[in-house]
Amino acid sequence: MLVFPWLTITFIKGDAGMAVCFILFFVINPLFSIISGVFAGRNPKKLWVCPLMTGILFILGCWLSFEMGEGAFVVYGIGYCAIGAAAMGISVLFSKILRR
Repeated sequence: MLVFPWLTITFIKGDAGMAVCFILFFVINPLFSIISGVFAGRNPKKLWVCPLMTGILFILGCWLSFEMGEGAFVVYGIGYCAIGAAAMGISVLFSKILRR
């Protein structure tokens, strides 16, 4: 989440870089948020910060790579936090159901 935007703008130029950014924003980052949420759902009392950190790392990575203070990245970061928190909640719910 922190390094991928920098790698994209450094090594992929032009329109291909924009396509890779779309893949990052709409495929890879949401999947990573879901995976971190499911992982955090195993022990939510200790790992609740994992979904939150995915959004924060995304915002920091984009601000360092693109433009500092851009508000659109904050919206995406909040969305990734929400996706991770929802995945964590669903994971906790499924683990409680499976225990019974």
